[in-house]
Amino acid sequence: MSRTAAITFKGNPMTLAGSAVQVGQSAPDFKVHFFEGGMKSLTLADILGKASIISVVPSLDTAVCQIQTKQFNERLGALGDKVNSLTVSLDLPFAQNRFCGAENIKTMKTVSDYQDRTFGNNWGMLIEELKILARGVFVLDKTGKVVHAETVSEVTSEPNYEAAMAALQKVL
Repeated sequence: MSRTAAITFKGNPMTLAGSAVQVGQSAPDFKVHFFEGGMKSLTLADILGKASIISVVPSLDTAVCQIQTKQFNERLGALGDKVNSLTVSLDLPFAQNRFCGAENIKTMKTVSDYQDRTFGNNWGMLIEELKILARGVFVLDKTGKVVHAETVSEVTSEPNYEAAMAALQKVL
């Protein structure tokens, strides 16, 4: 299934693969990867038990994606390990690590959907024409129920940080 003209990129209509994730549904499964002393994987099952915020960005090598990741890193810092804080992109885990080191990103765990794009496809966030992820934010309660879902309509715009943080506060 695809959603034609679901978002725009610099004003151009883009198609998103899969179905849109909706508030109230159980979060779709995924398998993403990260580098921490070696290549490791992370699935939905690994984040259950705590509220989670999942920030989705096209690439950490772009200004808006950097701003989004830094904003959530700063806003979530005080919560410590009370919440799972993920940034998902298709950047390679090594590039994600370089970015986090250079920008002092400590709160957000960067994970990559580069291997099989299960996150992008299962969460309806893969831009078919560009083969990168759309921009969005999801908040899950500790059981994996989606309590906030935002797919930003224009990829070059920032998400609604306040709405995501308000949804997260309700499930802490």
